[in-house]
Amino acid sequence: MATLRIPVTAADHIFGSTHAAVTLVEYGDYQCPHCAVAQLPVKQILVRYAGSVMLVFRHFPLSEVHPMAGMAAEAAEFAGSHMKFWEMHDALFANQPRLSPETLQSLATELELSAHALREALASGRYAPKVQADFVGGVRSGVNGTPTFFVNGVRHDGEYSVAGLSRSIDWAMAATT
Repeated sequence: MATLRIPVTAADHIFGSTHAAVTLVEYGDYQCPHCAVAQLPVKQILVRYAGSVMLVFRHFPLSEVHPMAGMAAEAAEFAGSHMKFWEMHDALFANQPRLSPETLQSLATELELSAHALREALASGRYAPKVQADFVGGVRSGVNGTPTFFVNGVRHDGEYSVAGLSRSIDWAMAATT
C-alpha cells in the first residue's frame, strides 16, 4: 500500500478547513484529460463532505506527454503568490484544450494579475522549484500517473468518481472515530 511520504504543510495549496477529519491530496497535471474529468467529482466531494474534507493540490506535470503542464503549474503558483491559486487552478482546467503561453497570460489578466509579471516569472523559472518539489514528493509517494489521490495519507487506488472517492473517505472517517 502506497503512502504519502511528504506531509501536508502550510506551503501546500489547501481548500477547506485545516481541521477537517479527512485530507484528500491530489497529484495532478493541468494538461491531463483525466485530471480535468476528476475536477467535477472532487468539487462534489467537497460539497458532500463540507467541513469534513480538506483538499490539497500538488503538481505532477507529465511534461514529456503534456508540454504545457509545467508552465501551467508555474502559472498556478504565480497566481497562488497573489492569493488566487484556486481561481487559476479552475481556469486552467476550464481552458485545458487551448493551453498556451498566450492563454496563461490571458487568464492572469482575467484574474486581475499582471500578465507581464507572469511572463517574467515563467521566464526566470521563479516557481519551478515548488513545482519540482511537488513532483519529487509524488514520485517518493508512488505516484506514477495523474490524477493520483491520497486519503489521509493512503493512496486511493479506486475510481476517482464521487462513489469511489466517497468509499475511501468514509473508510478514513470511520478509522478516525
